[in-house]
Amino acid sequence: MLTIEEKTYFMQEAIKEAHKAKSKLEVPIGAVVVLNGEIIGRGHNIREESNDATTHAEMLAIQEANRNLKNWRLEDAQLFVTLEPCPMCSGAMILSRIKELYYGASDPKGGTAGTLMNLLNDKRFNHQVQIEKGLLEEECSQLLSDFFRELRKRKKEEKMQRKAKLTKEDDSQV
Repeated sequence: MLTIEEKTYFMQEAIKEAHKAKSKLEVPIGAVVVLNGEIIGRGHNIREESNDATTHAEMLAIQEANRNLKNWRLEDAQLFVTLEPCPMCSGAMILSRIKELYYGASDPKGGTAGTLMNLLNDKRFNHQVQIEKGLLEEECSQLLSDFFRELRKRKKEEKMQRKAKLTKEDDSQV
C-alpha cells in the first residue's frame, strides 16, 4: 500500500511528463508506471508529433515498462496518469494486468475509469484494476484548462492574421 506522500510524488512525476507534452504543443497528459516503489515506465502524449492516434501517455509508459521488465505482464504495478484513461488505455491496463490506477482529472467525454463508464472494474474481463481518482486533481485539471485556453487563443490569432493578410492582398489588387 502506497503512502499519500508516495502517491503525491509519483503523480508529480506524471505531471512532469505532461509538461513535456505541453512543451511540444501536445495535449498535456503524462503517465508513469511504478513497480516496487520505482518508476519503470514514463510517457507523455505525442500524437501530433508521431501522427499516431495510439501514442497516448499511458500507452507509452506501459510499453516502456514492458521493455524494462522484458515482460508484458505488469501484475503488481501502479499507473499514475494526469487524466482519466480512454477506452484504449484502459484496455491496455487490463491486458497488461496493471494492479492499480491513480489519476488526477476526470474526463467526462472519454473517461473509462468511472466517469463515462468503467471498463477497469467490469467483471466480464479476466482482470480488474483498482482505481483511485482525484489525486492532485486541481493541478492536473488546471494544466489541461490552461493548454486549451492558450490553444483557442492561438487559433483565434492565426485566423485574424490570415484574414488581415487576405484583406491586404485584396487592397493591393485594387
